[in-house]
Amino acid sequence: MSRPTIEIGVFGGSGFYSLLDDVVEAKVDTPYGPPSDSVFVATVGGRKVAFMPRHGRHHTIPPHKVNFRANVWAFHRLGVKAVVSTCAVGSLQREIAPGSFLVADQFVDRTWGRADTFYDGPVTTHVSPADMYDKQLSKLAAQTIRDHGIECHEGGTVVVINGPRFSTKAESTWFTKMGWHIINMTQYPEAYLCHELGMAVANISLVTDYDSGVVAETEAVTAHDVLTVFKSNASKAREVVLDLVQRIPADLSGLGSRDSLAFTRGDGFDHSPYDLRQFE
Repeated sequence: MSRPTIEIGVFGGSGFYSLLDDVVEAKVDTPYGPPSDSVFVATVGGRKVAFMPRHGRHHTIPPHKVNFRANVWAFHRLGVKAVVSTCAVGSLQREIAPGSFLVADQFVDRTWGRADTFYDGPVTTHVSPADMYDKQLSKLAAQTIRDHGIECHEGGTVVVINGPRFSTKAESTWFTKMGWHIINMTQYPEAYLCHELGMAVANISLVTDYDSGVVAETEAVTAHDVLTVFKSNASKAREVVLDLVQRIPADLSGLGSRDSLAFTRGDGFDHSPYDLRQFE
Protein backbone atom coordinates (compact mmCIF):
# COMPACT_ATOMS: atom_id res chain seq x y z
CA MET A 1 0.00 0.00 0.00
CA SER A 2 1.35 3.42 -0.95
CA ARG A 3 1.96 5.89 1.85
CA PRO A 4 0.77 9.49 1.75
CA THR A 5 3.35 12.22 1.37
CA ILE A 6 3.34 15.07 3.86
CA GLU A 7 5.27 17.84 2.12
CA ILE A 8 3.63 20.94 3.64
CA GLY A 9 3.74 22.04 7.26
CA VAL A 10 1.98 24.91 9.04
CA PHE A 11 3.07 26.49 12.32
CA GLY A 12 0.29 28.40 14.06
CA GLY A 13 -2.59 27.87 16.42
CA SER A 14 -5.10 25.06 16.73
CA GLY A 15 -7.67 27.08 14.78
CA PHE A 16 -6.00 26.22 11.50
CA TYR A 17 -6.86 22.52 11.72
CA SER A 18 -9.63 22.23 14.33
CA LEU A 19 -12.46 22.55 11.79
CA LEU A 20 -11.04 20.10 9.24
CA ASP A 21 -12.74 16.74 8.83
CA ASP A 22 -10.01 14.09 8.74
CA VAL A 23 -7.50 15.27 11.33
CA VAL A 24 -5.17 12.55 12.60
CA GLU A 25 -3.11 13.25 15.72
CA ALA A 26 0.39 11.79 15.77
CA LYS A 27 3.14 12.05 18.34
CA VAL A 28 6.63 12.42 16.94
CA ASP A 29 9.62 11.75 19.18
CA THR A 30 12.66 13.92 18.51
CA PRO A 31 16.28 13.91 19.67
CA TYR A 32 15.66 17.43 21.00
CA GLY A 33 12.93 16.53 23.44
CA PRO A 34 9.15 16.79 23.07
CA PRO A 35 7.61 19.23 20.56
CA SER A 36 5.03 21.76 21.67
CA ASP A 37 2.27 19.28 20.89
CA SER A 38 1.35 16.43 18.60
CA VAL A 39 1.52 16.89 14.86
CA PHE A 40 -1.97 17.08 13.40
CA VAL A 41 -2.22 15.74 9.86
CA ALA A 42 -5.17 16.56 7.62
CA THR A 43 -6.07 16.58 3.93
CA VAL A 44 -6.39 20.00 2.33
CA GLY A 45 -7.25 20.12 -1.37
CA GLY A 46 -6.14 16.53 -1.80
CA ARG A 47 -2.76 17.11 -0.12
CA LYS A 48 -1.59 15.90 3.28
CA VAL A 49 -0.65 18.85 5.50
CA ALA A 50 1.00 18.76 8.94
CA PHE A 51 -0.11 21.35 11.52
CA MET A 52 1.73 22.22 14.75
CA PRO A 53 0.41 24.62 17.42
CA ARG A 54 3.73 26.16 18.46
CA HIS A 55 2.42 27.26 21.87
CA GLY A 56 0.54 23.99 22.46
CA ARG A 57 -3.11 23.41 21.66
CA HIS A 58 -4.21 25.36 24.74
CA HIS A 59 -1.56 28.08 24.35
CA THR A 60 0.26 27.06 27.53
CA ILE A 61 3.86 27.48 26.29
CA PRO A 62 5.25 31.04 26.38
CA PRO A 63 7.48 32.11 23.46
CA HIS A 64 10.77 31.86 25.34
CA LYS A 65 9.96 28.26 26.34
CA VAL A 66 8.97 26.91 22.90
CA ASN A 67 11.15 23.95 21.89
CA PHE A 68 11.74 25.23 18.38
CA ARG A 69 14.26 22.56 17.42
CA ALA A 70 11.88 19.75 18.36
CA ASN A 71 8.99 21.39 16.47
CA VAL A 72 10.99 21.93 13.30
CA TRP A 73 12.69 18.54 13.45
CA ALA A 74 9.27 16.84 13.74
CA PHE A 75 8.20 18.43 10.44
CA HIS A 76 11.50 17.50 8.83
CA ARG A 77 11.14 13.90 10.01
CA LEU A 78 7.71 13.68 8.40
CA GLY A 79 9.18 14.74 5.06
CA VAL A 80 7.92 18.34 5.01
CA LYS A 81 9.59 20.48 2.34
CA ALA A 82 7.57 23.72 2.51
CA VAL A 83 6.57 25.48 5.73
CA VAL A 84 4.04 28.27 6.28
CA SER A 85 4.93 30.08 9.50
CA THR A 86 2.04 32.21 10.76
CA CYS A 87 2.23 34.60 13.69
CA ALA A 88 0.74 37.64 15.38
CA VAL A 89 2.89 40.77 15.25
CA GLY A 90 2.95 44.36 16.38
CA SER A 91 3.47 47.16 13.87
CA LEU A 92 6.56 49.37 14.07
CA GLN A 93 5.50 51.71 11.28
CA ARG A 94 2.44 53.94 11.06
CA GLU A 95 1.53 52.79 7.53
CA ILE A 96 1.28 49.15 8.65
CA ALA A 97 -2.11 49.22 10.31
CA PRO A 98 -3.61 46.64 12.68
CA GLY A 99 -5.76 44.17 10.75
CA SER A 100 -3.40 44.09 7.76
CA PHE A 101 -1.06 41.21 6.93
CA LEU A 102 2.67 41.32 6.21
CA VAL A 103 4.88 38.71 4.53
CA ALA A 104 8.33 39.14 6.07
CA ASP A 105 11.51 38.71 4.05
CA GLN A 106 14.13 39.60 6.69
CA PHE A 107 14.57 39.26 10.45
CA VAL A 108 16.55 40.94 13.22
CA ASP A 109 17.30 38.64 16.15
CA ARG A 110 16.98 40.26 19.59
CA THR A 111 16.47 36.99 21.49
CA TRP A 112 18.87 35.34 23.91
CA GLY A 113 19.45 31.86 25.32
CA ARG A 114 17.50 29.98 22.67
CA ALA A 115 18.82 26.79 21.09
CA ASP A 116 18.96 28.14 17.55
CA THR A 117 20.90 25.63 15.43
CA PHE A 118 20.98 21.93 14.65
CA TYR A 119 24.72 22.18 13.99
CA ASP A 120 26.14 22.53 17.50
CA GLY A 121 28.63 19.68 17.14
CA PRO A 122 30.19 17.38 16.26
CA VAL A 123 28.89 18.25 12.77
CA THR A 124 29.64 21.91 12.10
CA THR A 125 28.27 23.84 9.15
CA HIS A 126 27.18 27.40 8.42
CA VAL A 127 23.87 27.98 6.62
CA SER A 128 23.46 31.58 5.48
CA PRO A 129 20.20 33.34 6.38
CA ALA A 130 20.89 36.28 4.03
CA ASP A 131 17.73 35.50 2.03
CA MET A 132 16.19 33.03 4.40
CA TYR A 133 12.52 33.31 3.49
CA ASP A 134 11.74 31.55 0.23
CA LYS A 135 10.98 34.12 -2.46
CA GLN A 136 8.63 31.96 -4.54
CA LEU A 137 6.63 30.77 -1.55
CA SER A 138 6.47 34.28 -0.07
CA LYS A 139 5.24 35.79 -3.31
CA LEU A 140 2.53 33.13 -3.50
CA ALA A 141 1.53 33.90 0.10
CA ALA A 142 1.23 37.63 -0.62
CA GLN A 143 -0.90 37.02 -3.71
CA THR A 144 -3.18 34.66 -1.78
CA ILE A 145 -3.69 37.28 0.94
CA ARG A 146 -4.60 39.94 -1.62
CA ASP A 147 -6.98 37.56 -3.40
CA HIS A 148 -8.88 37.34 -0.10
CA GLY A 149 -9.34 41.11 -0.07
CA ILE A 150 -6.91 41.69 2.80
CA GLU A 151 -4.36 44.50 2.80
CA CYS A 152 -0.95 42.91 2.39
CA HIS A 153 2.52 44.36 2.86
CA GLU A 154 4.85 42.28 0.73
CA GLY A 155 8.29 42.20 2.29
CA GLY A 156 9.51 43.69 5.53
CA THR A 157 11.77 43.08 8.49
CA VAL A 158 10.51 41.37 11.63
CA VAL A 159 12.31 42.15 14.88
CA VAL A 160 12.19 39.09 17.14
CA ILE A 161 12.33 39.77 20.87
CA ASN A 162 12.67 37.13 23.54
CA GLY A 163 9.43 37.65 25.42
CA PRO A 164 7.33 37.14 27.33
CA ARG A 165 7.51 40.87 28.02
CA PHE A 166 6.67 43.44 25.37
CA SER A 167 9.04 46.25 24.38
CA THR A 168 9.51 49.44 26.33
CA LYS A 169 8.61 52.63 24.48
CA ALA A 170 12.32 53.40 24.17
CA GLU A 171 13.02 50.03 22.54
CA SER A 172 10.06 50.36 20.23
CA THR A 173 11.10 53.85 19.17
CA TRP A 174 14.59 52.54 18.41
CA PHE A 175 13.19 49.68 16.26
CA THR A 176 10.98 52.14 14.39
CA LYS A 177 13.83 54.59 13.73
CA MET A 178 15.93 51.72 12.36
CA GLY A 179 13.26 51.28 9.69
CA TRP A 180 12.18 47.81 10.78
CA HIS A 181 8.54 46.93 10.17
CA ILE A 182 7.00 44.49 12.67
CA ILE A 183 7.82 42.85 16.00
CA ASN A 184 7.25 39.28 17.15
CA MET A 185 8.52 36.68 19.65
CA THR A 186 8.71 33.42 17.65
CA GLN A 187 10.00 33.91 14.10
CA TYR A 188 13.52 33.34 15.35
CA PRO A 189 14.77 30.69 15.50
CA GLU A 190 11.75 28.86 14.05
CA ALA A 191 12.12 30.07 10.47
CA TYR A 192 15.91 29.82 10.50
CA LEU A 193 15.81 26.24 11.78
CA CYS A 194 13.52 25.33 8.88
CA HIS A 195 16.08 26.92 6.58
CA GLU A 196 18.91 24.94 8.18
CA LEU A 197 17.17 21.68 7.32
CA GLY A 198 16.46 22.72 3.74
CA MET A 199 12.75 23.38 4.15
CA ALA A 200 11.43 26.38 2.22
CA VAL A 201 9.66 28.74 4.60
CA ALA A 202 7.29 31.66 4.16
CA ASN A 203 5.96 33.93 6.89
CA ILE A 204 2.42 35.27 7.20
CA SER A 205 2.18 37.93 9.91
CA LEU A 206 -1.16 39.17 11.21
CA VAL A 207 -0.75 42.72 12.53
CA THR A 208 -2.64 43.06 15.81
CA ASP A 209 -1.52 46.43 17.21
CA TYR A 210 0.91 49.34 17.05
CA ASP A 211 3.86 48.68 19.30
CA SER A 212 4.30 51.07 22.22
CA GLY A 213 5.81 54.36 21.08
CA VAL A 214 5.08 53.99 17.36
CA VAL A 215 2.46 56.71 17.33
CA ALA A 216 1.97 59.38 20.00
CA GLU A 217 -1.42 58.08 21.10
CA THR A 218 -0.22 54.49 21.50
CA GLU A 219 -0.33 53.32 25.09
CA ALA A 220 1.23 50.20 26.54
CA VAL A 221 0.58 47.03 24.56
CA THR A 222 -1.42 44.44 26.48
CA ALA A 223 -1.89 40.74 25.80
CA HIS A 224 -5.65 41.26 26.03
CA ASP A 225 -5.64 43.84 23.24
CA VAL A 226 -3.45 41.66 21.03
CA LEU A 227 -5.63 38.61 21.56
CA THR A 228 -8.82 40.56 20.85
CA VAL A 229 -7.61 41.73 17.43
CA PHE A 230 -6.09 38.36 16.62
CA LYS A 231 -9.31 36.50 17.37
CA SER A 232 -11.33 38.91 15.26
CA ASN A 233 -9.08 38.16 12.26
CA ALA A 234 -8.29 34.49 12.94
CA SER A 235 -10.88 33.23 10.47
CA LYS A 236 -9.30 35.32 7.71
CA ALA A 237 -5.87 33.90 8.52
CA ARG A 238 -7.26 30.37 8.46
CA GLU A 239 -8.88 30.89 5.05
CA VAL A 240 -5.67 32.34 3.63
CA VAL A 241 -3.49 29.50 4.92
CA LEU A 242 -5.82 26.73 3.72
CA ASP A 243 -6.04 28.39 0.30
CA LEU A 244 -2.28 28.90 0.14
CA VAL A 245 -1.41 25.25 0.81
CA GLN A 246 -3.56 24.29 -2.16
CA ARG A 247 -1.68 26.75 -4.39
CA ILE A 248 1.79 25.51 -3.49
CA PRO A 249 3.28 23.77 -6.57
CA ALA A 250 3.11 20.00 -6.68
CA ASP A 251 6.81 19.94 -7.58
CA LEU A 252 8.64 21.51 -4.63
CA SER A 253 12.14 20.87 -5.95
CA GLY A 254 12.36 24.38 -7.38
CA LEU A 255 11.84 26.21 -4.10
CA GLY A 256 14.96 28.26 -3.40
CA SER A 257 15.49 27.29 0.24
CA ARG A 258 16.08 23.69 -0.79
CA ASP A 259 19.50 24.84 -2.03
CA SER A 260 20.63 25.82 1.47
CA LEU A 261 21.90 22.30 2.19
CA ALA A 262 23.33 21.60 -1.25
CA PHE A 263 26.80 21.32 0.23
CA THR A 264 25.89 19.57 3.49
CA ARG A 265 24.37 16.27 2.45
CA GLY A 266 26.86 14.60 4.74
CA ASP A 267 25.42 16.62 7.61
CA GLY A 268 24.65 13.60 9.77
CA PHE A 269 20.87 14.08 9.61
CA ASP A 270 18.55 11.31 8.53
CA HIS A 271 16.66 12.85 5.59
CA SER A 272 14.36 9.85 5.07
CA PRO A 273 10.66 10.43 5.84
CA TYR A 274 9.00 9.26 9.02
CA ASP A 275 6.96 6.04 9.08
CA LEU A 276 3.67 7.33 7.66
CA ARG A 277 1.61 4.16 7.95
CA GLN A 278 -0.42 5.69 10.78
CA PHE A 279 -1.78 8.27 8.32
CA GLU A 280 -2.98 5.79 5.69
